[in-house]
Amino acid sequence: MGTAGAGGTAAGQTAHGPQAELDPPVDFDFQSILGQIEEDIRPQIGRGQIAAYIPALACVEPGFGMAVADLDGKVYGVGDWQRPFSTQSITKVFALALALAQGGDDLWKRVGREPSGNPFNSLVQLEYENGIPRNPFINAGALVVTDRLQTLTGDASSELLEFVRQESGNPDVAFDPEVATSESDNGDRNAALAYFMAAYGNIANSVPALLDHYFWQCSIEMNCADLALATRFLARHGLRADGTRLLPRRLAKQINAVMMTCGTYDAAGEFAYRVGLPGKSGVGGGIVAVVPGVCTVCVWSPGLDPQGNSVAGIAALDRFTTLTGLSVF
Repeated sequence: MGTAGAGGTAAGQTAHGPQAELDPPVDFDFQSILGQIEEDIRPQIGRGQIAAYIPALACVEPGFGMAVADLDGKVYGVGDWQRPFSTQSITKVFALALALAQGGDDLWKRVGREPSGNPFNSLVQLEYENGIPRNPFINAGALVVTDRLQTLTGDASSELLEFVRQESGNPDVAFDPEVATSESDNGDRNAALAYFMAAYGNIANSVPALLDHYFWQCSIEMNCADLALATRFLARHGLRADGTRLLPRRLAKQINAVMMTCGTYDAAGEFAYRVGLPGKSGVGGGIVAVVPGVCTVCVWSPGLDPQGNSVAGIAALDRFTTLTGLSVF
């Protein structure tokens, strides 16, 4: 348990420029709240199944970590909050933000914004809907987003890695080659999705190159503090950690909305019901959640429910919004 901080506008000072666009600070004792949550959800830790279909993740030891980052970058943590883990699908949020920031709304011609109602790697809807994925957070949609980012940057995975390093303030954030290789060796379903969309003209780059960037993207390893900090631009209405603008407010709002409706696969309704925040999960056991204008939260515990979401993580976020009242509802 511990805290780490980065300063913002001091109390009593007047903020100017981009900082003035932020909401006034909210006074919560996040450290005490996190300690209470860790105690309350302890029986949930270790429940669920590890994502053994990715061999590199099959041997992850049980644990639990949680971190909160406020708008100014002060971080509060509990449990294994500094233990790195495989971010997996959480990186889809960053890829989407970068693709929209650099390429604009044209992306939405190639991917929808509706919940899928099917597993995250399903092929079923693509044929009915002419190769247009339902949303950017199922695997098919994320492949389209990474394809767009590759066209815009020429090196999608490296662009994404540099972005999360800058936003988290941690230059040691890195790819995990073992996980990337494991993803590639067991990536037939993702390859099928990509080739199927390519047949409909919805993939611009070569499928093998796209898959390579996608697998490296999903292999990025971060801890709860890193992820809470890296996601802060969504709580800051599109402002990056350095105060420059990544996204206009409307696009930050839109990403949060899609996270709310689609960020936890085919359990998004249950997540909204229990947690009431925009969130994005990954099968590495992590979940990030955004309280616009207040903070970001990241929780990790590798045991997953049948939909691929962390059992203890959802329980912890449920307790967080219950104890603080920080829900969008």
